[in-house]
Amino acid sequence: MRGTSSRTEPRLAAVAGAVLGALLAGGCAGMPDSGSIGRVEPSQGAVDKNLQVRVFPVEPAKGAKPRDLLTGFLDTLTADEGYDTARKYLTDEAAAKWSPEAGIQVLSANPTVPVAQNVADTDTAMTASVPGTVVARVDGKHSYTLLETPESVYLEFAFVREKSGEWRIGKLPDGLIINETNFRNSYRQVDRFFYTVPDPSSSATSGAGAQEVLIADPIYLRRRIDPLTSAAKAVVAGPSDWLAPVARTAFPAGVTVQKVTVDDGRIARVELAGPDLGGTLLCRRMAAQLFYTLADQGKGQVERLELKGPHGNNCQVIRSDVSANGPGALAGPLAGQQYYQRADDGVLMDAHDAGDGSPVRGPLGKPQSKRPLGTVAVRRDGLQAAVISKDGQQLYSVPLADTAQALPEPVATSTARSTEKSEDGLASPSWDGRGDLWVVDRDPQNPKVLLVRGNKPVTVPVDGLQKSTVQSLKISSDGVRAAMVLRTEKGSQRLAVGLVQHGGTPNAPTARIIGLRTIAPLLTEVSSVSWAEADQLLVLGKERDRLQQLYYISTDGSQSSDGSLQGGEGMATVEAAESRAESSAQVPPPVLALQGADGKIYRLVNSQWRELVLTHRAGSFIYPG
Repeated sequence: MRGTSSRTEPRLAAVAGAVLGALLAGGCAGMPDSGSIGRVEPSQGAVDKNLQVRVFPVEPAKGAKPRDLLTGFLDTLTADEGYDTARKYLTDEAAAKWSPEAGIQVLSANPTVPVAQNVADTDTAMTASVPGTVVARVDGKHSYTLLETPESVYLEFAFVREKSGEWRIGKLPDGLIINETNFRNSYRQVDRFFYTVPDPSSSATSGAGAQEVLIADPIYLRRRIDPLTSAAKAVVAGPSDWLAPVARTAFPAGVTVQKVTVDDGRIARVELAGPDLGGTLLCRRMAAQLFYTLADQGKGQVERLELKGPHGNNCQVIRSDVSANGPGALAGPLAGQQYYQRADDGVLMDAHDAGDGSPVRGPLGKPQSKRPLGTVAVRRDGLQAAVISKDGQQLYSVPLADTAQALPEPVATSTARSTEKSEDGLASPSWDGRGDLWVVDRDPQNPKVLLVRGNKPVTVPVDGLQKSTVQSLKISSDGVRAAMVLRTEKGSQRLAVGLVQHGGTPNAPTARIIGLRTIAPLLTEVSSVSWAEADQLLVLGKERDRLQQLYYISTDGSQSSDGSLQGGEGMATVEAAESRAESSAQVPPPVLALQGADGKIYRLVNSQWRELVLTHRAGSFIYPG
């Protein structure tokens, strides 16, 4: 998660030195020479979180005509206070009915107000249809949705002249109307956290297979109006409609937030009202949800959260208590495990040790001349690897152990004929944190997603594909979110995120990808995607008629600009680590490797690309997962 990984546990340039010491033979800076270089623009949602400029509302001027009245009302919606002043622009009846919490329509620019300035003294009522272009919406649960295509709307307002002679707004749309710039300045993205729904088909009673972890549900809240209490209330309100099928909360119905404080930026205290919270275990589960939600809200790093219930149900959690169930807890070990595949003979090298590394144990650590192998994915615990044959026909699950002497029988075989195009067949092996293996079969006659559990493949239906096909898939460590590159009917490649709904029994597991939604709709050519953190994707792609770039994209589709990244034409793949750590020295760089058309591998160091100089030419560089 960004809150406890990149903000309170820095992930960026400070960690590069520790990793480069093991893998960079030379310190010379280099840029991919296969194309031009561009810089990622700051995101629409990224504003300095320490912004001090405050906006104060202005009450309606005496004698204000409808045009000025509407303009003033829209201006008050972004002021740094509640909506008491905004309601002064409304009639008493409209003020009572209007619900600013109903959601937000984010417009591309300030709406044009086509209300005549000259109003006759005899006029007592008038209406106006205010045109605008909606580019995004935030619903009543604070969830952000970027529209694939901007939507032209007409916002209906009615004005009445009251007995006092003053004009007021008598009818208006529910919710808020804000332009993009004001939205960026007034709102910030916050992650709230909920537990994964248990998998009924899992036979595990302990370990990663049975572990329940917190997953991020990104929302947008006002920056400077009690953000702590707002964030806590958002957690208690439950998950977004999109995430709800795979998430659950520990908070019982009827619980409300009374007060939230943070002392010295390190101790958060939350007071609740409502029904009994139950025993200590349940109380601590609630506290863990709040801990991660509030972790990046204070001025410092929250180390402890104290939860006070309504009937003496008090408990506390500290950072070390909640890490086992925290976001990214199933991402695997810390930065130590890194691998690369030699380009000459396919040997998989463990790059954890200083220098050039050493071959892994088992058959993948031996030359593959007789049976050429393609893409490799290492399980998150580092004990197993998945590998696809060079022709894309077979998928193998191979132990990284001395006891394994030869490749086992394939666990899945593509239905595509081996004589078909190289881009057909199996692709994109990916491990979740529970030990399940995912792969895409791109057979043009029968495309499908497969889940392999216990060497048994299960076909996973994907709802909402329409006429698109899945080209690649990266599963999150929690196993309930899948980032996919989809090929549309017209041949473009789009990025989408879906939810994995598990079902069935241990003997007959099932899975289905639901809630598919396109994110970053402006990207028409997505080359590669990787989970960069527990709630964020790193995407290599480009907009139509523009150069290829790197983007950090949240699971709700909004962009993040925690770091300025450079990208260039000719790059083919991007890798990043979802792993978490308690200190910056243990955290891997947010971008691990890029493979250009020339076969060179680069790592991002202090916002500069540097070539990895290895004794053996690397065909790919790999993080577990």
